[in-house]
Amino acid sequence: ELVVQFQVLNQSCQCLAWKPRPVGLWPCPVESQHVVAGYSDGTVRVFSVSRTEMELKMHPHAAALTAVTYSTNGEMILSGGKDGIVAVSSPRTGMTIHVLADHKGSPITVLQCTRKQYHDFGVEGGELWLATSSDRRVSVWGSDWLQDKCELLDWLSFPAPAGPEGLDSLPPSLAAFCPWEHGVLVYVGFGMQKEALFYSLRKKQVLRKISLPAFATSLSLSPAAPFMAIGFGERLLRLQPCPAGEPQDYAGHDDTVHLCRFAPSGRRLLTASHSAVLVWELTGA
Repeated sequence: ELVVQFQVLNQSCQCLAWKPRPVGLWPCPVESQHVVAGYSDGTVRVFSVSRTEMELKMHPHAAALTAVTYSTNGEMILSGGKDGIVAVSSPRTGMTIHVLADHKGSPITVLQCTRKQYHDFGVEGGELWLATSSDRRVSVWGSDWLQDKCELLDWLSFPAPAGPEGLDSLPPSLAAFCPWEHGVLVYVGFGMQKEALFYSLRKKQVLRKISLPAFATSLSLSPAAPFMAIGFGERLLRLQPCPAGEPQDYAGHDDTVHLCRFAPSGRRLLTASHSAVLVWELTGA
């Protein structure tokens, strides 16, 4: 059942994210249910679900948006563009407080935030976040938004062979913080091998690798159990136990599985391809 619909004329919505629910409040109060969306004209719009209206429009980018997310407390919006620029903006004031050009020249594919202990990794602040760009680079940052601090912790660059002939577009570069392994991120992308890499921010090295049947087109890590969901171009979805275990493969899509997303409970998984959205029930996970 369609409950709410927001429409922006003459612009395509490229990415969106839900505002995280306030810590300790469950269920989420209706008045705090907001969605942020990034558009092809470089604008970021915040919509109130309860009031079914647009509350804020910002224009932090000169290029189309390719990734957007909230900080873990919902106080900041991080957005990335097709030109590789990352902006940090306040939904309270509508002002952009940081513009980061470290990935300039390559579209941002992923932005993700996670909580950290205040002095983890030798930097202040309660938040880690990462940016991934299509040139197989990942930057990891420690931030204290209240103190206006944003510090680069790590810079990863993954090698790859020359682009294969006949491949119109390379598989995306995707990274995510590991919910069940503190200080570790998972990376998949076009590279020397078809694999998922587990990288330790503490040891500054790859801890282990999991072989994949093809280059991944989508990735999601379960917040409730050590499982990864990985989508591929051959209409295939794989559930991969971690750190090791027998993977389970599922067909059912009509095209490339370009989106995987676990529900916050970890009990359901949403996947999408060209013209189908599937919801999976995970038993025993």
